[in-house]
Amino acid sequence: MEVIVIETPQLGDRSYLVHDGSVALAVDPQRDTDRIEAAARDAGVAITHVAETHLHNDYITGGLILARAHGASYLVNAADPVAFERTPITDGQTVRVGSLTVKAVATPGHTHTHMSFIVDDGEKQAVFSGGSLLYGSVGRTDLVAAADTVGLTHDQYASVRRLAAEAGHDAALFPTHGFGSFCSSGPAARARSSTIGEQLAANHALTDPDEDHFVRQLIANLTDHPSYYAHMSPANLSGPAPAELAVPESLDAAELTRRLDDGEWVVDLRRRVAFANSHLKGSVSFEYGSGSSFTTYLGWVLPWGEPLTLVGSREDIESAVRDLSRIGIESPDAAVGTEPHALAPQAGLASYPRVGWDGVLTGRAPGDTVLDVRKADEFTAARVLGAVNVPLHELLLRLGDVPAGKLWVHCATGYRAGIAASLLQRAGRDVVHIDARFAEAAPAGIALDAAAA
Repeated sequence: MEVIVIETPQLGDRSYLVHDGSVALAVDPQRDTDRIEAAARDAGVAITHVAETHLHNDYITGGLILARAHGASYLVNAADPVAFERTPITDGQTVRVGSLTVKAVATPGHTHTHMSFIVDDGEKQAVFSGGSLLYGSVGRTDLVAAADTVGLTHDQYASVRRLAAEAGHDAALFPTHGFGSFCSSGPAARARSSTIGEQLAANHALTDPDEDHFVRQLIANLTDHPSYYAHMSPANLSGPAPAELAVPESLDAAELTRRLDDGEWVVDLRRRVAFANSHLKGSVSFEYGSGSSFTTYLGWVLPWGEPLTLVGSREDIESAVRDLSRIGIESPDAAVGTEPHALAPQAGLASYPRVGWDGVLTGRAPGDTVLDVRKADEFTAARVLGAVNVPLHELLLRLGDVPAGKLWVHCATGYRAGIAASLLQRAGRDVVHIDARFAEAAPAGIALDAAAA
């Protein structure tokens, strides 16, 4: 048995291809299925089975697309009311994939119908746990409905224990979530690999002997999750279509100017430094780059379903189109180029100051506001003295809560603050982007709130 990992760091998820050298099972594939198909070609194996651990809340699945393309059996929990043909599978059922045995184990908690899969080649085991048992923690339990959260958290506690008991101590563990995904909860570790035995020794869901204590602690530590999650499960129930990944024909200058003038969402993918220096007036900054949270924050912040135009290099636009397709943002338009004035000579240009914490010390005037756009739990833990908190994902809905006057905008690293500064400037506000890490504020001489320092 060999397990090939297909990472999607933009969403904090992993998909897997497990094979015996001849045939393969794909687990939790993303919508851009070409990556997992390339892995199968490179390994010289045929994809005969595709399995979903659950109806995903954070991305559009590629499972149906992949199964249809390869004539593969599509293993989906028999209890899921999906609108397409699948191979229904139930708790305890086993399936042969070449020389491998695949056993389904019901592990409710992340969702009511969550399944994990234990794959055995006769010598070793691999556990594909989806959003059940993660490295260091478990999948969050509040994504189905508020009224179900307590019950699902109790289910999660029981499920991971059952899964650990059914698998061998040396079984390798392969979760789908937990690598930066908002589907994880608690102290999920960013480990590269683990085993069931290691989790039995270190995972709080397995080491806490008090179920009620575990439930209270997990629920208390649940934080906000992206609003676009609400659209993922319904799309996965209905059966997603293949994504269109081609870069669209570039808009001409007149059409791009019209969209800016009409207040449509024009998203600049360039680095936030370049955006602050010069950008098309009315555009907003969602910096695209390796390791960024571009997909999550664009899907979370901008109104769902409204027309979208991407501006940037062809390479960045191509990557952004792929990333956005994973959360159901389909075929955005594009203006290819990195010189704002050349893209739309008749459109206005804008800029705003970008400073470090030393610039705040020397430039901030009495009456100016430090606006913290981190999440509420981050703000509670530590904050600049006198700062006002409006989390980025709430900003468009709470513009009326932002104080008048000049705004010095910060977050934890500068990334979210760059988005927020552009949104605020688009709304007519006077902004300064504090492009610095919050951890550097106190060493730079910035006073923190006494209760949080």
